[in-house]
Amino acid sequence: MNETERRKERLVEVCSALPEAAVEGDRHLRFVVRGKTFAYYLNDHHGDSRIAVCCKAPTGDQEALIAMSPERYYRAAYLARHGWVSLRLDLPTIDWEKVSELVLDSYRLVAPKRLAAEASQA
Repeated sequence: MNETERRKERLVEVCSALPEAAVEGDRHLRFVVRGKTFAYYLNDHHGDSRIAVCCKAPTGDQEALIAMSPERYYRAAYLARHGWVSLRLDLPTIDWEKVSELVLDSYRLVAPKRLAAEASQA
């Protein structure tokens, strides 16, 4: 298994650990809770040469994250206007704590209240 596959598998583990989370797809993955998407795994999406996780961000976080670390975060194609942000998973080092925080924040924004609370306690 190469590094790209290992990172993809690690992201699947992070997302699948959330209550009632499901994974759909193959090359590009969609992570859902009760039919609502909370993250995407993107591999060379529309030929952009990047591998990333794309998540819904709380209001104001998208711009703050990009300003703080533009080499790691970028505006998500098509979804940026809805507050989504992408975090690169193809850089030499990955801060998996940041990945987990981004995924959890996104999950909390789309999951039913009970599940969001359950995820927050885990």
